[in-house]
Amino acid sequence: MSMGKKFLIENTKTIFYALIIAIFIRSLFLQPFYIPSSSMEPNLLVGDRLFVTKYTYGYSKHSFPFSPNLFKGRIFFSEPNRGDVVVFKTPADNRTDYIKRLIGLPGDTIQFIDGDVYLNNNQILKTKIKKNFKVNCGPVILDTNVFEEKLPNGIKYISVYEKNNFFKNSDKFIVPLNHYFFLGDNRDCSKDSRYLTSVGYVHKDNLVGRARFIFFSSDRNIGSIFEFWNWNKILRLNRFFKTIK
Repeated sequence: MSMGKKFLIENTKTIFYALIIAIFIRSLFLQPFYIPSSSMEPNLLVGDRLFVTKYTYGYSKHSFPFSPNLFKGRIFFSEPNRGDVVVFKTPADNRTDYIKRLIGLPGDTIQFIDGDVYLNNNQILKTKIKKNFKVNCGPVILDTNVFEEKLPNGIKYISVYEKNNFFKNSDKFIVPLNHYFFLGDNRDCSKDSRYLTSVGYVHKDNLVGRARFIFFSSDRNIGSIFEFWNWNKILRLNRFFKTIK
């Protein structure tokens, strides 16, 4: 065998084994995700890159690339907790990845009354901590109030509501068995479980994993990360390795 042919075979093997290892890690342990929208501001920003743990809720076909029909249902399942920031496949197409905060568990009732969120007929505790706070909603800038919300299990997180928020009142959402109800932290700029035709209730098999920490972040509005001469402006160093709450 010639040296050139041997070199080609050995490198092909190396690439193949590296690919198998990468798929194994991505499917069973950690998967990177990119934040493309403003629906979770101010906690997650467009340009954040984060790691999601795949093992937290067990595994379904959506744990693997291209969602192959390897088995039915979910194995090694662990119940998610209210307040978890979760990546899931949207029920509308079982293909698109969304990231939202888990608010409602199976059997829960959720309702918006005068702009406040009620969980099982009790208002989620909401404390205003800042006003006149600007957040993005696509190309639009929203003028919002910032709140700390506290769920019944003690989990606290930051949410923002537009001052003239349009989603003030709703019918009761009753979460079906084996499903979950999600909201974006940027409440007036989020397509989530409130919109039953596009997202709605999310089946447990559609859960991909729990968002854990941001490992990299860049502001694409300023420039490309390939413009190394502008890294001091583009890179959000204060967000590197930030835990997601």
